[in-house]
Amino acid sequence: MTVLTVDQIVSYHAHIYFKDAAQRDTAALLRDQIAARFRVQLGRWREETVGPHERPMYQVAFATDLFAEFVPWLMLNRDDLAVLVHPNTGAPRRDHLVHALWLGEMLPIVRPEQLPDTADTAGDAVIPNTNPTLQP
Repeated sequence: MTVLTVDQIVSYHAHIYFKDAAQRDTAALLRDQIAARFRVQLGRWREETVGPHERPMYQVAFATDLFAEFVPWLMLNRDDLAVLVHPNTGAPRRDHLVHALWLGEMLPIVRPEQLPDTADTAGDAVIPNTNPTLQP
């Protein structure tokens, strides 16, 4: 077994999934709350299923130093939404399938072959596009 070290984690992604109009509204409220409280990079809405994801979603990219504050906040505030949190280590397939954690419903990942085995982690640096005004 190869032992990995946490310094291999460049950043994290949280994928916020929704399955219908009501959950999309919940996801939109959560997105607003995240933007108001955390310095993160909010990704675009994906109204259709894409890549290995089974449901529509949006992504939240966040720096490693935010994990201990942001992930517990998500645990408490995600309502009934399924959330996948994964590290970015340069191994996208393993990051999504092996190194990930689920909050709420665990969704099947479809078409995992679309995820590359390796990737350049330079593109995983987080450039926040939020300006928080509230405390978490």
